[in-house]
Amino acid sequence: MDGGVQVSETTSKTNTGAGRVENEGPFTRFLRATEVDVRLLGMIVALLAIWVGFHLYGEIVNGRGAFLSARNLWNLSVQTASIGVMATGMVLVIVTRHIDLSVGSILGFCAMMMAIIQVWVLPEYLGLGHPLIWIITVICGLLIGAAIGAFHGYLIAYLNIPAFIVTLGGLLVWRGAAFLLARGETISPVDTTFALLGGGPYGAIGATGSWIVGILICLGIVSLLVSGRRQRSRYNFPLRPMWAEIFLGAVGCGVTIGFVLLVNSYYWPRGIVRQYVEANNITTPVNEIFISHGFAIPVLILLAVGIVMTFLTARTRFGRYVFAIGGNPEAAELAGINTRWVTVKIFALMGLLCGLSAVIASARLNSATNNLGTLDELYVIAAAVIGGTSFAGGIGTIYGAILGAVVMQSLQTGMVLIGFDAAIQQMVVGGVLVVAVWIDTMYRNRAK
Repeated sequence: MDGGVQVSETTSKTNTGAGRVENEGPFTRFLRATEVDVRLLGMIVALLAIWVGFHLYGEIVNGRGAFLSARNLWNLSVQTASIGVMATGMVLVIVTRHIDLSVGSILGFCAMMMAIIQVWVLPEYLGLGHPLIWIITVICGLLIGAAIGAFHGYLIAYLNIPAFIVTLGGLLVWRGAAFLLARGETISPVDTTFALLGGGPYGAIGATGSWIVGILICLGIVSLLVSGRRQRSRYNFPLRPMWAEIFLGAVGCGVTIGFVLLVNSYYWPRGIVRQYVEANNITTPVNEIFISHGFAIPVLILLAVGIVMTFLTARTRFGRYVFAIGGNPEAAELAGINTRWVTVKIFALMGLLCGLSAVIASARLNSATNNLGTLDELYVIAAAVIGGTSFAGGIGTIYGAILGAVVMQSLQTGMVLIGFDAAIQQMVVGGVLVVAVWIDTMYRNRAK
């Protein structure tokens, strides 16, 4: 009797599910087949709308749209790097239901420390322009950032001080410490090799190097799709249709090739070309020389960080622990996870990434100022949340955070191009952050 009821119910559910699949529209079937995240797709659409909107605004008001130019998009990619690097670490912080308000101040402090080391200290011992100066400086910046982050993590995990309070205090302490280090002075110029890490004509890899990177990325995309399909087949998991695999590979490689064409279409300014011609005794007229920027070094750093952080979160025990803690901290601790030590490591990693962002930001400015990194914490948090990281914990992606950083930087760059002042820019950033959290709340309520 009971068995008959169970079979009947199962049959009913199966028929209902089959009817639901049959009633799905083509777009829904496409999303289900390709397994594309709806929120990711929404971010891409919003990003394209922002780009087109700012460009058309420039066309209408100024008679010339500048946003979609190769120059602006190349600069946008460089400007995104610093925020994007920190946003990948903020994902882990927010996933574990914490927050870090000190990232901008840590960036400023690390930048000031690195400037002092490479401008005031190392030249006294190694000599001006020594090839080890930039290497020692970068290592010191990363270690200082990691140490600060680990200290914050210790206060949060072992002294049970809320992360909001610890990092709010850190925001004030490290900003003040950066001011005291140089008495409010701007320290410049930085080491010439160090400055290349910030981008610019000489801080890029050129057309040939960019094509090599693009081909490697395309090969990586294809290999990931192939290996992923093999893994699914090995463990009898459902496979995506072959057309979906081909579509994903084609889109990924197409976007990569398009990006390579874009960065290679932005040429050195005539003034830089003239200096290059004079320095190398080139007889060809300047107006006949076109040298592509290619990928800027900060963009390659962001790409490398994204790959490493994705591997760390998806393929390591540490990454599984992070999401387990975010999903249910009490259950994770009962399962034997040392939640306190993992928290320390998360904040140490966040500090390390702040140090790396300090390298990019100070190298790009060729100096360290007391205001470097001011309000970056807002852009970093907003980038992570826009990218799908939930304040409720347990949900977040690295690629989403990087895309969120592109969205935030696009808004800021677009507002600068159309002449919005700093006050309006801050208002827009605050509004976008609130809307992003509201969308996340609505999304989670619908998923229940």
